[in-house]
Amino acid sequence: MSLDALKDRIPDYAKDLRLNLGSLANDVSLTPQQLAGTFVASAIASRNDDVTKAIVAEFADKLTPDALNAAKAAAAIMGMNNIYYRFVHMAGGDYGKMPAQLRMSVIGRPGVEKADFELWSLAVSAINGCDLCVTSHEKIVREALGAEAVQTSVRIAATVHAVAVALQGAAALGD
Repeated sequence: MSLDALKDRIPDYAKDLRLNLGSLANDVSLTPQQLAGTFVASAIASRNDDVTKAIVAEFADKLTPDALNAAKAAAAIMGMNNIYYRFVHMAGGDYGKMPAQLRMSVIGRPGVEKADFELWSLAVSAINGCDLCVTSHEKIVREALGAEAVQTSVRIAATVHAVAVALQGAAALGD
């Protein structure tokens, strides 16, 4: 499925998402790799097969195999870290002082520029709602790429997730 086919499936009551998806797909504030990786990581984090397939089909050719793997890895590792660190933040106490004892070596060696991986991790963390991770990744991305890159990453994450929600709702309701 193409991005255009995905946009065609968005119900009219969510037409703003269709427009946002189109404009963000052509955003120039990020490099082509940063943009494509943010879309891919966000789609995977949004947990909708149709959205993921359409976005990967649209953006995979804009990524090297290593970059595509890194975008997938950002979604995967943040899927774990966002749960763990959200718990640490919510529970408080001594958990923040304890070692996580979770393997996360991909963060240190993602196969792409550190800033790109952090950008993708920020998008996934925003989708997953982890305050601690959003704060950590936002600081690194802002310092490396600037506030506009931070905002664009989160705008992509928000829109991709909203498209997944709208399509899931439309399927469930027969819209």
